[in-house]
Amino acid sequence: MKHMPELPEVETVRQTLQPKLAGLKFCGARVYLPKIIKTPDPEQFIKEIEGKKIIKLSRRGKYLLLNLSDRYNLVVHLRMTGSLVYCDNGDPPARHTHVIFDLSNGAQLHFTDVRQFGQLWLVPATSLDSLTGLKNLGVEPLEPEFTRDYLKKELRRRHARIKPLLLDQTFIAGLGNIYTDEALHRAKINPERLAKTLTPREIASLYRAIKEVIQEGIECRGTTVRDYVDGEGRSGSYQEQLRVYRREGEPCSQCGKIIAKKKVGGRSSYYCPACQKAR
Repeated sequence: MKHMPELPEVETVRQTLQPKLAGLKFCGARVYLPKIIKTPDPEQFIKEIEGKKIIKLSRRGKYLLLNLSDRYNLVVHLRMTGSLVYCDNGDPPARHTHVIFDLSNGAQLHFTDVRQFGQLWLVPATSLDSLTGLKNLGVEPLEPEFTRDYLKKELRRRHARIKPLLLDQTFIAGLGNIYTDEALHRAKINPERLAKTLTPREIASLYRAIKEVIQEGIECRGTTVRDYVDGEGRSGSYQEQLRVYRREGEPCSQCGKIIAKKKVGGRSSYYCPACQKAR
């Protein structure tokens, strides 16, 4: 089973690459799979990125942004199996490496992607709004704007089931299947509940659970189910702490009942039928 890197994984990539890349320049780039480059065309991409200095790395939802000189941004979306790894000079490229960036200190930055769904954009900062997925992202769950009152207000006016709603990137940015299932389990909320039926106490529990699982995921350097590695090529460890995700048939750590799996909104959902009763 594949899973897309979520907020904790992309944030871990940012944190591991920031100290290595800040202040360096791109000396060149080689593109071996042109479809990865979304804008500009690959030839222009190679030409424009040369000489650009990396100022800092930032993140928005599941997007990684390299803020460059001349007010440019290299925007990266890892999609399902992408990775962006800093490699010392001489490290051979891993299989499925599609873009290699040469850095001013002699090292390289490798973009690798088994399933080839990853995407790269090189755009002026003034054109970031042209990237629809980035422009329409919802609130960040670890930022001050994400409050219990905000969540309560938004849930009250939504007619969707809670699991698909939490996966909606225009609602909350960065949540995916893993951390949504884990948060709902902690909050004891069934994934099929209608969002607007949640009680104030359940909303408060969900608010805490979302922040907790995201923060714990970052502290564990992300979840590696199969492909994910951070900016240094290392796997995460949060998979060792998952309570329900991919644990169907195992006893629930909270009540001992058997964890179940079902499709909700077209996505596999793992939950405890006893702790997360349907209503």
